[in-house]
Amino acid sequence: MMFWVYILYSKSSDKYYIGQTSDLVQRLEMHNNHLFEGAFTSLAKDWEIFLQIPCESRNEAICIEKHIKSMKKRSYYSNLKKYPEMVDRLIEKFRGNQSR
Repeated sequence: MMFWVYILYSKSSDKYYIGQTSDLVQRLEMHNNHLFEGAFTSLAKDWEIFLQIPCESRNEAICIEKHIKSMKKRSYYSNLKKYPEMVDRLIEKFRGNQSR
């Protein structure tokens, strides 16, 4: 089963959201339909996929998600999208060593 780390962006709120899932299409729909009551993504209904990162396991996705969230910088999110080699390095760092 494939997993995904995703970064969503809402133009109306000018916010980003980072998460992980095994079904990206369904998860985006859930965020936009506010199925996560009281969640950060309930701020908007126009979330779109800004970036998606394929992962081999849920543990790998969780590690990459935590790393991206720890950066807390819009410029980092933009650089991940602009420079695919950054994503490649993240995958390489966390693949097979998911205890970090």
